[in-house]
Amino acid sequence: MASDNPFRSILKALEKPDGGEFGNYYSLPALNDPRIDKLPYSIRILLESAIRNCDEFQVKSNDVEKILDWENTSPKQVEIPFKPARVLLQDFTGVPAVVDLACMRDAMNSLGGDSNKINPLVPVDLVIDHSVQVDVARSENAVQANMELEFQRNKERFAFLKWGSNAFDNMLVVPPGSGIVHQVNLEYLARVVFNTNGLLYPDSVVGTDSHTTMIDGLGVAGWGVGGIEAEATMLGQPMSMVLPGVVGFKLTGKLRDGMTATDLVLTVTQMLRKHGVVGKFVEFHGEGMRELSLADRATIANMSPEYGATMGFFPVDHVTLQYLKLTGRSDDTVSMIEAYLRANKMFVDYSEPESKTVYSSSLELNLEDVEPCVSGPKRPHDRVPLREMKADWHSCLDNRVGFKGFAVPKEAQNKVVEFDFNGTPAHLRHGDVVIAAITSCTNTSNPSVMLGAALVAKKACELGLEVKPWIKTSLAPGSGVVTKYLAKSGLQKYLNHLGFSIVGYGCTTCIGNSGDIHEAVASAIVDNDLVASAVLSGNRNFEGRVHPLTRANYLASPPLVVAYALAGTVNIDFETEPIGTGKDGKQIFFRDIWPSNKEVAEVVQSSVLPDMFKATYEAITKGNSMWNQLSVASGTLYEWDPKSTYIHEPPYFKGMTMSPPGPHGVKDAHCLLNFGDSITTDHISPAGSIHKDSPAAKYLMERGVDRRDFNSYGSRRGNDEIMARGTFANIRIVNKHLKGEVGPKTVHIPSGEKLSVFDAAMKYRNEGRDTVILAGAEYGSGSSRDWAAKGPMLLGVKAVISKSFERIHRSNLVGMGIIPLCFKTGEDAETLGLTGQELYTIELPNKVSEIKPGQDVTVITNNGKSFTCTLRFDTEVELAYFDHGGILQYVIRNLIKQ
Repeated sequence: MASDNPFRSILKALEKPDGGEFGNYYSLPALNDPRIDKLPYSIRILLESAIRNCDEFQVKSNDVEKILDWENTSPKQVEIPFKPARVLLQDFTGVPAVVDLACMRDAMNSLGGDSNKINPLVPVDLVIDHSVQVDVARSENAVQANMELEFQRNKERFAFLKWGSNAFDNMLVVPPGSGIVHQVNLEYLARVVFNTNGLLYPDSVVGTDSHTTMIDGLGVAGWGVGGIEAEATMLGQPMSMVLPGVVGFKLTGKLRDGMTATDLVLTVTQMLRKHGVVGKFVEFHGEGMRELSLADRATIANMSPEYGATMGFFPVDHVTLQYLKLTGRSDDTVSMIEAYLRANKMFVDYSEPESKTVYSSSLELNLEDVEPCVSGPKRPHDRVPLREMKADWHSCLDNRVGFKGFAVPKEAQNKVVEFDFNGTPAHLRHGDVVIAAITSCTNTSNPSVMLGAALVAKKACELGLEVKPWIKTSLAPGSGVVTKYLAKSGLQKYLNHLGFSIVGYGCTTCIGNSGDIHEAVASAIVDNDLVASAVLSGNRNFEGRVHPLTRANYLASPPLVVAYALAGTVNIDFETEPIGTGKDGKQIFFRDIWPSNKEVAEVVQSSVLPDMFKATYEAITKGNSMWNQLSVASGTLYEWDPKSTYIHEPPYFKGMTMSPPGPHGVKDAHCLLNFGDSITTDHISPAGSIHKDSPAAKYLMERGVDRRDFNSYGSRRGNDEIMARGTFANIRIVNKHLKGEVGPKTVHIPSGEKLSVFDAAMKYRNEGRDTVILAGAEYGSGSSRDWAAKGPMLLGVKAVISKSFERIHRSNLVGMGIIPLCFKTGEDAETLGLTGQELYTIELPNKVSEIKPGQDVTVITNNGKSFTCTLRFDTEVELAYFDHGGILQYVIRNLIKQ
């Protein structure tokens, strides 16, 4: 049972400079332990949390000692508990989280427990941001038009979230139309230091989106977790995590003229992917930090999932404090934050000698070495220097189909497809841009690149350049602040003229909410098998994510997005080839429209003002008329509507009893899918459009839903029936069972039938057969999508055997009771001669006490082959979840016992 905190003796008062007290805090210096000075700043946050929450039950003194001794314990993969200060949700993941909480209340009721125990015990911030489909673009009325369409489509979903904000304590819902969750978190929600009833402690957060890491740029420790793990955290359960190694990344020098934060982050991403940082923290330090704005830091932190780290952390310093003042935090709040962090050895002061921090390994980058670049065409870490872009594009056309190849025959590479666009003759070639989007929290929170894009637009307009009308251009700011400073600068009109009108405030093209491209353009692409391109200022460009018809997708800075839209193709060398012809017939080059750092800095200085942030977020708290008019039920138990195609009661707790079911093995399972490397959560559980011929479409049409009202998979995550049918429904998925054919189908092994994955899974289930999945490296990379684990569980998948797992996805599989197994180093399905036609048996003990984290497990096939895998239950707590059938069942049983 819990006891008094054994560290109460180090609870000290923090005095104000002018007298009085800010509050009390657990003082790290009062421990008088010299090891603290060597700890990375990110580890000090874990240490403070363990000390503050130590009750010798959920968090023990021994856990504090493990963290203090980080230099020696981190290489040993020791397990620690962590209790974040708050949880961050957005609507695509927030809806299933609230659905699960509502279901858990029902389950508590049926088991005789108190349903009101299902309530968040830490602050929950839920931002509705993924609801913006770019239906209307290139129009100055796009924002209102798109918002009205979204409320028509998503009224039921929005009403459910509004019910949740009333039914559950400690839950703040930021209404739709406010901005992208991570930018709202950075500019408004982040506390940096909490003051709760007079107790001061560092802000820390876990979120249900992998880019929660953006907040690390503000010195707030935060990272993405699965929705089910976030739900357990809300309910007071400590997160069980392996004490991470920390890679020290030293920055020196300053960026050269014309370089952007996007160029820097794509360079950093490539360096860290090469170094190997999966499961680790990355902590940035060095003299180059003085020259790095907070917005630039947030851009780098945002892309932690792309370089594989749990987080990319920037400790608080004077730059952080300046940003807090810029974004409207009060002087008293900033004073309290600085005083607390200085007192607790969590503040970096560059006027003092650099600390004696010890890191697990180190990297260094001179910012002067950064050059302009993009990443693509299919992965965010495939960086291409701008000077090599044309040559790289031609290599991609030549190369066999893969991450850097499209296998277009030489004779077809230069073909020109002519078509009619609204009565005007038009043409397309391989590499032509059909989508150009300034989008995504990665870049839209950064005034330098946003105003840089506007300056490019201004120069282009003044020179007489235009964007071809069939290119779908859009601008989706991460918050209303962007609109205010673009208006103040007088530059929005130039973006509008080139088609980059504001379409809404939220996640758009980067998450797959691109909307339709013009029918004539789509036909030209499909009928002629063109490799069309999208250029976006996003963080993900996995195949099939941005738009089904753009096979080549490049990540670029907002100014480069405008430049490529003007050029109309990625098949261009910006150094030697003109972007277009000006109004006087003169050829215009890239250098003619690119702004200097001084030009950008001047417009940022004059246009980005604190009052803009204050006004924007005061308006957010008042909601908007459409949101305020939504009427919702007032009960604490949700009244499920069986006819709803948006919100449906999932079957997770059907038949649940107070006795845990115990661990399960796998007996004579068929291989449902046989994959290679880099299967992402977008492949497993798409967020984008619902294909007209898919099982999910059939389900909707059977219930009278018109095709134009299908909406996206992301918007339907509150309905398990649709999400199960949408599992592995990505049209670009490659399954070895299909022998080269691409698409969301598989082979039902006993009959040889080629079926949709859902239909095959249901056939196996009806036959009483378990299934497994074979995969290569990096299985589950990409967004922290809990439906990428929930969906396979509902399809009857009992185990996934891969070369390696993405961190969050492995955790999600554990949370849903699916066994994660890794091939031994140097082995995979091919080296072992596995075809996926075999039957697979995985024997595990019947008692969880006889299973150890990371132990070897033998997998036996029916053809006499057997091989050894590593069981990827990484902690004792994860084994307890497995024993209970999943993390939510574990939480319910434990809450009833309390």
